[in-house]
Amino acid sequence: MLYINFYFQVHQPFRLNHFSALDIGKSRPYFDDKLNKFVMEKVADKCYIPTNKLLLDLIKRYEGQFKVSFAITGVAIEQFKMYRPDVLESFQALVETGCVELIGETYYHSLAFLYDTNEFLEQIEMHKNLMKKEFNYVPETFRNTELIYQDQLSTLIYEMEGFKTILTEGVDRILGWRSPLFAYKNFTAEITLLLKYYQLADDIAFRFSNRDWPEFPLTVDKFVKWIEHFNLDRKNSPKKNKFLNLFMDYETFGEHQWAETGIFDFMNHLPEKVLKNQNLAFITPKEAYQYANYQQESISFPEPISWADAERDLSAWRENDMQYNALETVYELLEKIRIKGRHDLMPTIRYLTTSDHFYYMCTKYFQDGDVHKYFSPYDSPEQAYIYFINVLADLEEELM
Repeated sequence: MLYINFYFQVHQPFRLNHFSALDIGKSRPYFDDKLNKFVMEKVADKCYIPTNKLLLDLIKRYEGQFKVSFAITGVAIEQFKMYRPDVLESFQALVETGCVELIGETYYHSLAFLYDTNEFLEQIEMHKNLMKKEFNYVPETFRNTELIYQDQLSTLIYEMEGFKTILTEGVDRILGWRSPLFAYKNFTAEITLLLKYYQLADDIAFRFSNRDWPEFPLTVDKFVKWIEHFNLDRKNSPKKNKFLNLFMDYETFGEHQWAETGIFDFMNHLPEKVLKNQNLAFITPKEAYQYANYQQESISFPEPISWADAERDLSAWRENDMQYNALETVYELLEKIRIKGRHDLMPTIRYLTTSDHFYYMCTKYFQDGDVHKYFSPYDSPEQAYIYFINVLADLEEELM
């Protein structure tokens, strides 16, 4: 049996104002409320509202056989409540069906795992509390920011009550001869690892509308044929269930891939084609453990990996001197704020730990109009760095 696991990341950062050195000490707002509202309105209308409506219809149409999961960051939910409460209501309606799993993560979509263990664990707890408050839901599955993972993450998560599964990237250099279609576990903790099958996930998320892609157009029939092929190889694992983990940004639907590309029609017709095959089904991550009908092999991730770029390492956020300096400075300032007991400044400094700020500073391929440039609201990585550092300088003055 092959189980299809759709997981969608839902996140929007608080983007910064163009904050110059002359603004330091002038009490100018750090965050660009006008831009943040504009982006939320646009993405809500193009993605969140129509896609949530479609998924709700699919769940009802197939009487619970169609299932999906979401990781919704705390900063995204804050912006839903500020700018588009109807989006939050539409996610709540999906969760109420019982066919949607909510994934735990860091509240602020931060890189705290790499810099501050206590902050990392606190943000996870904040996110769990938010899921309980807004959805009456307690997450059992965890995904770290940007799917960043290495061995010690399982140990940390294992110590937190409730998490039984972790999602991360199926990185070729780690897997070697192994397949991302199986459930694995960590050497030190009895936690299930589900690995993204990035080739097929990226076919939807990045290549769907690319007319230069040899497989264009991606039709439902073609996609399901590829999936069915995974079940043809019964020689090496005749009785082992497999898991096709398709993880992607939710904004794939309607925002990154516009409605005109046919992305909504693709998703609308995919469940019918899948469910016609008795050897295919949809599940959510927390269900994988019960369907993993074999002793899960232990697999080690000695170095941190992520979803990003061809390297699938940390270079999207920690590749150049600007990024290193910005990261070290923000976590040093966070610790100073904590030591001085300035709880009033904690939300602000935590908004500044959101990983997007450092992604905008990435210089890899930027001039080529790649995905980094697509997501950035700034003219250059250097501009993103300057505004960020100026905001930190102003915040440090506030701390004095």
